Amino acid sequence: MKKRNKLVAVLLSCCMAVALFAGCGNNDKGTAENDNNQGEQIEVSEEDKYGGTLRIGMAAVANNIDPVKYTGVYETAIIENIGDTLVVYSDDLSEFLPSLATEWEVNEAGNEYTFKLREDVYFHPGKFQDGRQMTAEDVKYSLERSHNESALARLAMLDHCEVIDDFTVKCVLPNPDASFLPALTNGGNVIVPKEEVEGWGDEFGAHFVGTGPFMMKEWKTDEAVEFVRSENFWGGDVYLDGLNFVYITDINQRVNALKNGDIDIACDLAGEGIEEIKADNNLVMSQEPGMGVNYIYFNMENGPTADIKVRKALQMAVDRDAMCAALYQYGECSPAYLPLPPASWGYDESLEDLVPKYDVEGAKKLLAEAGYPEGFELEYYTSDSASSKKIGEILQQFCAKVNVKVNIHQASWGTFSEIGASGNADAIGMSWTWFPDPYFYLNKMFHEESLGTLGNGQQFNIPEVNELLDKAVEVSDQEERAKLYKEALKLIVEQYPQIDYCLANINTGLNKKVQNYVVRPDKTIEIAGDGHNVWLAK
Repeated sequence: MKKRNKLVAVLLSCCMAVALFAGCGNNDKGTAENDNNQGEQIEVSEEDKYGGTLRIGMAAVANNIDPVKYTGVYETAIIENIGDTLVVYSDDLSEFLPSLATEWEVNEAGNEYTFKLREDVYFHPGKFQDGRQMTAEDVKYSLERSHNESALARLAMLDHCEVIDDFTVKCVLPNPDASFLPALTNGGNVIVPKEEVEGWGDEFGAHFVGTGPFMMKEWKTDEAVEFVRSENFWGGDVYLDGLNFVYITDINQRVNALKNGDIDIACDLAGEGIEEIKADNNLVMSQEPGMGVNYIYFNMENGPTADIKVRKALQMAVDRDAMCAALYQYGECSPAYLPLPPASWGYDESLEDLVPKYDVEGAKKLLAEAGYPEGFELEYYTSDSASSKKIGEILQQFCAKVNVKVNIHQASWGTFSEIGASGNADAIGMSWTWFPDPYFYLNKMFHEESLGTLGNGQQFNIPEVNELLDKAVEVSDQEERAKLYKEALKLIVEQYPQIDYCLANINTGLNKKVQNYVVRPDKTIEIAGDGHNVWLAK
């Protein structure tokens, strides 16, 4: 018997980012009608919505947009506007929706996914094909290429694909794995034509061809990438004539470019520029909760923090609200309490009550019970950015009140990653963001299989948690999975493994003429297709 999985449960995105946030800017959507995102919507005729080029200011340079080679979130934004995936997340990240696939089925064992494909999808014209129809062979080629060559192992759980007919493809996994559908939404798994990939070879990224709403017009190295509308887009008419991603790495310059009208959207804002945008009547400042959680984790095997009483005491020593306010004075973040973002369907608000409240005297008492009446020294490791150091200094101030001396060690990313993964550090300053599926947080931070990685450098290894996480990944029904993850999350929180103190907001500035733009918690930039169609008021 087969189970129909039309709407099951998003990096990122989205993609994975395991770094300490430098400005705490962070993928899903407040709708275009939401005043928090865009303010008043402008009423015009359908005809007046057509035309114009949308210019988006990005905080980093995109280096390579070959789906199997890229590693950054900014490349994702570009790829996902040229190419399409089989399925996508809904704007609230709660379920999967059809895209290039119209529907899909999962076998009883949970290791075979059969997709029915749209029959009206055509690739953009390129050097090695003239805009031919997409078929199941292209899906097989693209997904197996990702499995074999992806720089981030985006489809590691796939074994192979089988073409059933021109518009039906079966994906076979060696084992049941509920993370497969979330992985398919990633830009690294867009469908591409074999002729263009093999024809261009290593240069495919600079001549990327997909099936999306926009086609590449020009790649300006270290400056911008320019697109034009695809006139044969399967998703219907696209309002915009073009789309430009402009690289403006300096945050103040990005704010000024938005204020001066040089760009229409500015991403990843922080600091005083946020207030400048709020004060400008021509602009809108959107600050929506994202998927990134900032936290400090403790070593559960070695040193003083191996004692659960010590870990609980350190949580009680820190005022999360005050820490967040001191770090991010312009609403870049909001306080966090759990190692999952609220945008994840596995989040359980009731578990926030299990998080110890700020209580200096209670923390001192617990430390005395653990054998540290006079306190101890804590070796804290973090990356080498200025904001990372500031976080450590605030931790120092709080811990000093309970006689714990925090020694801050900063290192370059490579060295920091090695230290964290080694499991030898007392405490590590971290952040984590990925798909909304709890697997990409809980399994990567708290499962024994992640021991020896930066994600689980705290050496978390509780058999009951491992068992629940293993069961959850083998279940295809999201409601059943959510119950298992919430059980696991409760056991995790009761171990006091880390201080989850900050939830990254997505801080985006927009010109008021931008209409129908949706700010997503997973940082996906959706301009057209899959229910979106941004336009510019004249």
